[in-house]
Amino acid sequence: PDASLPVLRDAVQRCQACDLYCHATQAVFGEGPSDARIALVGEQPGENEDLAGRAFVGPAGQLLDRALADAGLDRGTTYITGAVRHFKFVERGKRRIHQTPRASEIAACRPWLEAEMAILKPRLIVCLGATAAQSVLGRAVRIGDERGRFIPHHWAELATVTTHPSAILRAPEATKQQQYKMFVDDLRRCREIVGQDSSGGPQAHKRK
Repeated sequence: PDASLPVLRDAVQRCQACDLYCHATQAVFGEGPSDARIALVGEQPGENEDLAGRAFVGPAGQLLDRALADAGLDRGTTYITGAVRHFKFVERGKRRIHQTPRASEIAACRPWLEAEMAILKPRLIVCLGATAAQSVLGRAVRIGDERGRFIPHHWAELATVTTHPSAILRAPEATKQQQYKMFVDDLRRCREIVGQDSSGGPQAHKRK
């Protein structure tokens, strides 16, 4: 109950709540300021994150950084974490191919996310994709049905759902730009909801 983020970050490396720890390089914990108003929750570490031990450092992370900047948010003022802390994959030759976590694996990792949010007490939790939404909201979620809604939540004032950056990277070229624009619009609305400018401070004007 008195754990700090550094204590949790150390403890998660010893987590054996599901079998994913057996094959992953390491657990990947969240990062960002402890007073962040916005907490972004992704799915799980990918190949790059598993090796680096940091969240969103691969291609999806680069797209997220660009989208945050385009939405007027600074990544350094947000807290970024994941619903699942170990990389789930299947080996194909020398490649490790991402696999979607099972509901049991999401549930096994949920206490880590809950502990983070209890310390952070963010104003807004942004679920990036269906796995994050399932962890935060405690139920299966269809992004198209929930996107754009702001829901009261016991971990924060509000929670909302948007797409995962990796889904934009996988989108057909014909729709990729539109998917990216929708993602930026979602993030911009999140910024407006919490009243935060690109430097992380309160906005000079009141949101209408």
